[in-house]
Amino acid sequence: MLIAHISDLHCGSRAGFNPESLDLAITEINELMPDVVVVTGDITHNGFLSDYRLAVKYIEKIKCERKIIGSGNHDYRSTGYLLYRRYFQKPHILEVENSIIVYLSTARPDRDEGEAGYRQIQWLGKILDRFKDRFKIVALHHHLVPIPDTGLERNTVIDAGDVIRTITQHNVNLVLCGHRHRPWSLNMGNSLIINAGTVSSERFRGFFANSYNVIEVEGNKIDARLKVVGGRTMDFKELLTEREPFIP
Repeated sequence: MLIAHISDLHCGSRAGFNPESLDLAITEINELMPDVVVVTGDITHNGFLSDYRLAVKYIEKIKCERKIIGSGNHDYRSTGYLLYRRYFQKPHILEVENSIIVYLSTARPDRDEGEAGYRQIQWLGKILDRFKDRFKIVALHHHLVPIPDTGLERNTVIDAGDVIRTITQHNVNLVLCGHRHRPWSLNMGNSLIINAGTVSSERFRGFFANSYNVIEVEGNKIDARLKVVGGRTMDFKELLTEREPFIP
């Protein structure tokens, strides 16, 4: 299974949205012909109707039948959560071959920090129990642990501990996050957590290029790489050991 993981599009006319980068990333992803595309939120910048209509045009350009389009905190601004429900709400659970992908909604109206909530965490546990023999992927917008080069930590999932316990107890193989515009990766127990950078915003943090992730799953083996839009592909090990920020 080949996964294209993109995040933080920030479609709109404000805050450094880069349409050329998004167009190029979509062209590259279409050439890859992934089995599934996972978008971990912040599709829009302010949750405006015009932002959503622009985002729809871009998402429709992605030539992949299986997509999970998740929400982020920017998408829920200005009652944008009502528009998200209209344009992108389903599906939040996707079966692909011998894998299950579950999107955990952590965005809340007009709040920057994330929250999973007790009921949703219980729901997640039941879903993971149902598919316990599958390769399990959980995707969400907000990061579960602090990310380097992103300053003081204020916007993580406020009940991250309960989410992490559920993920580790149910042997989730892969966790996909976004939000901080900083690509990063770490292992937590048996789970590999991968944060995406921003695919089309100029608001960089510690990695000064638009990027997305290309993840290949074969059996229980995960080969995750970071793709600079219009540039080279990087192994996450290279990213983690490099002391200087990436500047193209």
